[in-house]
Amino acid sequence: MNADLVPVTVRATTGLAPKQAFEAGVRVDLTKIFTGFGPLPAVVGIRDQTGSWDHVGVSRRPVLSDGTTAFEQVTRYEPGSYFAYEVSGFTNALGRFVIGARGSWTFDPTADGGAAIEWTYAFRPRRLRRTLVRLVIAPVWRLYMRRVLEATVRELRRLDAAGPARVL
Repeated sequence: MNADLVPVTVRATTGLAPKQAFEAGVRVDLTKIFTGFGPLPAVVGIRDQTGSWDHVGVSRRPVLSDGTTAFEQVTRYEPGSYFAYEVSGFTNALGRFVIGARGSWTFDPTADGGAAIEWTYAFRPRRLRRTLVRLVIAPVWRLYMRRVLEATVRELRRLDAAGPARVL
């Protein structure tokens, strides 16, 4: 990973097979999983989506509860196991500290036939902001990511009830 990035990673497991978890995961409604946390706003809608979130190049603009937006675009897509995306154009306070971020979701098989889900979000800090991003923003974002991943696993289970889930 690029040394200039500040990565944050969370993991969870689900009883769903990786392909099932992946297929449900790329379709999850962001308003159901990004519900806000402390100073971090909820996603309340999506606009300007250019297609299904299932191929390289598709983009969208999440709308946040504070009225701000960001721009997301899929940069890599491996059906059934992995997708990555770039986030840029933060119009909220975060935009003062980061140029953007790189996100990725991996769905790997577990010994019991379920899926191990790993979500990494790597901030690209603005000049002279790396330490602040690493020491202040990243820890708060990690807590939010855990909540989002828990909500994602609940949504996956709701979409296809199967086995226990655990966020690590």
